[in-house]
Amino acid sequence: MTVSDSNGTVTLELPNGASAEIKHFGATVISWKSAETSASKDEIKERFFLSSKSALDGSKPIRGGIPIVFPFFGGATREEHKPFSSHGFARSEKWEYAGVVSESEENVSVRFVLEPSAGVAAKYDQPFLLEYIVTLSQYQLATELHVTNPATASSPLVHQALLHNYIAASPTSTITISPLTNLTYVDKANGGVEQVESRRLVDVKSHTDSVYKSAPGTYEVRWEGEGGGGLDIKTSGFPDVVVWNPHAEVGSKIGDLEEGGWEKYVCVEPGFVSSWNTLQPGEKWVGSQTLIPL
Repeated sequence: MTVSDSNGTVTLELPNGASAEIKHFGATVISWKSAETSASKDEIKERFFLSSKSALDGSKPIRGGIPIVFPFFGGATREEHKPFSSHGFARSEKWEYAGVVSESEENVSVRFVLEPSAGVAAKYDQPFLLEYIVTLSQYQLATELHVTNPATASSPLVHQALLHNYIAASPTSTITISPLTNLTYVDKANGGVEQVESRRLVDVKSHTDSVYKSAPGTYEVRWEGEGGGGLDIKTSGFPDVVVWNPHAEVGSKIGDLEEGGWEKYVCVEPGFVSSWNTLQPGEKWVGSQTLIPL
């Protein structure tokens, strides 16, 4: 097991070949390579999509991996969030690498911390403490976001949060996500209308941007490309899940998304985004996920 911190990137490596890379900028996991839990366990594959046009120099949020969304999802609707661009500031700030939490030959955990920078504090007067723990295991990856309100006075922290997973999967026409049947969802690709999901297997054959409420917390992502593939996502603390793929309709207008990039991934994003979480001074909320390739 090795952990290195060089040029703004923390790299984790295990003896079986599994690895992960996390940028200080945004605490964004940009790479996760792992074998499968069943079948060819010695075949190491990249599990995340990272756009070849994505900036990695800290000039803008990273397009791929797992960007962290905080303190709001989408465009700002609350007055205190309006100084910031879409999805808030956590993915656009440099996080402190706080070192190794635990390590063995089977897994390693590292921790990142974000507190208000001078730039954020000048626009946002609410104190906060974010801690992000990334755990690489032989056949899975776990990420855990802790949000604490460190205020000593009566100053509630009202926030949303989401882990924006870019799962490497293709072709897009074969991808399915389940179980989402009978859930109410906001169809942002069609004007934000609320609908009830009737499909047993949700697909992304066209522009998809759906926010599922009161979601089950465990999701199966499958695709039927060369050899097929799959990934299970198990979550805790996230009541919602977002399914997103822009297709050419929207993707061709995204400046840092490579041409045809939308055919190489699906975003399945656990979040607390259809409502607001309120933390009183001293309170903490934790949202976590475990990704397991099949």
